[in-house]
Amino acid sequence: MIEQTLTVVSVSGTTAYLKAQQKTACEGCNGKCGSQIFSKLFGTHKKTFPIQMDDTLQIGQKVKLSLDDSRVVNHAFYVYMLPLLMAFIFVFIASLGLELSEPWQILSAIAGGFLGFLIAKRRVQSIKHDVKVVKIYPISMAVTQIDGD
Repeated sequence: MIEQTLTVVSVSGTTAYLKAQQKTACEGCNGKCGSQIFSKLFGTHKKTFPIQMDDTLQIGQKVKLSLDDSRVVNHAFYVYMLPLLMAFIFVFIASLGLELSEPWQILSAIAGGFLGFLIAKRRVQSIKHDVKVVKIYPISMAVTQIDGD
């Protein structure tokens, strides 16, 4: 299970819009690694995540969600491996089966990769993620100093 704590940024009826807490790309290298540099270049714009809730939530409240790991693995297979496999299959068919020249083999690899991309896009949209609410944290009150304390 992958768990993440999110913050409620807005509520509309029974739908709560959650936003992930800001994290640095790499906390161990003090900004010397490539992921930290890419994080600075491309920014860390976070999108809100809508979720249907039975409980009433307030803005600023924290919610811990969990996601099943097996769904993420299926998702990653379709996104990364399927276009690559389709490109290889099309190249092998073009070179060994049809005995086409190299430019046609390259074009068939591009066509196979694009077809794999389209299939992966359709399959990924049909995968339903089973997101569960683990815990809803109460809103903490701000501590202020009272005169005389």
